[in-house]
Amino acid sequence: MVGITLSSEQIKSAPTEVRIWLEHEIAVSLGPDTGPSSLRDLQQLVSCSAKEAETLYATVQGMFPVVNVFFELGREGVSIGQEGVEAYRLVDMLRHTRLSGMQQLGACLQMIDQTFRDIHSDNEAALLIIDPRGICIVTAETQRSILALWTQIVATQRITQSGAAEKVAATFAQPSTPFMMSGTVPPSSIHLDGAVTAQPSFDKETTRP
Repeated sequence: MVGITLSSEQIKSAPTEVRIWLEHEIAVSLGPDTGPSSLRDLQQLVSCSAKEAETLYATVQGMFPVVNVFFELGREGVSIGQEGVEAYRLVDMLRHTRLSGMQQLGACLQMIDQTFRDIHSDNEAALLIIDPRGICIVTAETQRSILALWTQIVATQRITQSGAAEKVAATFAQPSTPFMMSGTVPPSSIHLDGAVTAQPSFDKETTRP
């Protein structure tokens, strides 16, 4: 068997026929347990609420590849002729997240799905499904919840950065104490009076005895 590794740039620039074939191969590589046989399995999808999205993010936030894939589900998806769902091409998700390959993408999706089931306390609940055509599908409500969480995080970061910048600006804006040539010297100042022995002057030639 010969393995071929394609970069995200190569996948993006590939002809449509090649991209469709790659999408199918990606779906197959993720395993039979991760994808439905048809879109009828959309009935298995369970929506993720805003609270559940926050909990899921808090659970996986230390795993950056998983976090990147999770927020991919907050993007606007492609149309598959079915209302109430959002669909994402796996090749696009792989390109956006810059993961090492299809297996890593599949592992991240499986972790997200299993984490949601744990949070939802239902091992049959499916946050996402992988269609044989090489697309990942979630409900529109799930997409909105994840997008709202992303928007909230970005807004919080901007407020934090703005507050830090204002503190730095205020620090530099404070007037500095002017340098004075006169005034009372503080008692804590160190005086060298008498600490240096007077040296003989060599301005005049010394007379020999």
